[in-house]
Amino acid sequence: MKLTKMTALAATTALCAPMAMAADMANEMTIVSWGGAYQESQLKAYVEPYQEMHPDLKVIWDESSAEATAKMRAMTEAGNVTWDLVDVVASDAMRMCDEGLAAELDHDAVLAAAPDGTPASEDFGDLIVSDCFVPQIVYSTTFGYRMDKVGDTPPSSICDIFDTAKYPGKRSLQKRPIDNVEWALYCDGVAKEDIYDVLGTDEGVTRALAKLDSIKDQVVWWTAGAETPQLLADGEVVMGSTFNGRLFSAIAEQNQPIDMLWDMQSFDLDGWIVPAALPEDRKARVMDFLKFATDTQRLADQAAFISYGPARASSAPLVGKHAILGINMAPHMPTDPANAGNVHVYDYEWWADNRDDLDAKFQAWLAK
Repeated sequence: MKLTKMTALAATTALCAPMAMAADMANEMTIVSWGGAYQESQLKAYVEPYQEMHPDLKVIWDESSAEATAKMRAMTEAGNVTWDLVDVVASDAMRMCDEGLAAELDHDAVLAAAPDGTPASEDFGDLIVSDCFVPQIVYSTTFGYRMDKVGDTPPSSICDIFDTAKYPGKRSLQKRPIDNVEWALYCDGVAKEDIYDVLGTDEGVTRALAKLDSIKDQVVWWTAGAETPQLLADGEVVMGSTFNGRLFSAIAEQNQPIDMLWDMQSFDLDGWIVPAALPEDRKARVMDFLKFATDTQRLADQAAFISYGPARASSAPLVGKHAILGINMAPHMPTDPANAGNVHVYDYEWWADNRDDLDAKFQAWLAK
């Protein structure tokens, strides 16, 4: 949905007016995120710096991003929205925007321009996939594997996850249909460009789940991004999917015997939504923080703590070395040419339209 000029003006007035008076800002803010290394990168890059500017502000973290849509629905229905700012993947932002759970934003009015004056909407560009969504990062879901458990020929294809003869042992997969069903169809012979056409049919869903059936008894299902790195570190799985930044943390920061499988990594976007109908003092605080946390420098700063690409074009040239390790971060980004030879581009709109149906079918399959 696109904002009309009148709607944009109304939204901008409602969201911006309270920011004029700092005294009207709430001194407590609940931020919903994903936990682990990613949440730590947010804390270091912009939450702690913002709190230094506002020492009376108390920040409460809630690690419920994976269930954000369902919980927002329940809180909204109950008339008791306790969250102030919610970190979600793009498709969930689109769903919540369509359902009126998230506030529509005039990005140029509420976000900082680039240092050269480029409006926020141009700096973020096509990554603004919804009027309710403020992009933060480009990341990927990909695979890590234990180097000491794959023999002399480490996995090089995404389809190696289905080859239990060549690579025996448990695999970890996220407990949701997204990515798993696309990889399943691809490894069952469906061309990348046809995946969503096939998945849009009952036969296609059945085909994807049948492929996953071939390894179902060897799968450890995860819901938090930190689980796969820990399972790999403990030797409980031989390979597993998770977010590329979590694997970077395990490899570069913890020196675990893990390597990356970049083939068919699934590109995705992550960012913020503001719950609709927040009280004015909480809304004012959130919008003030959001402008700070998504400016050019702050998004570049985040890339010094985790290997996710900043969503602003103006931030990319500022990405340098890891804040602690001192290593160049660019080669560890999912967008680096050496890592992006064969990528899966996640279809946000398709999943926004079909997520509820696929979730139900996937959960029913899991229960069998």
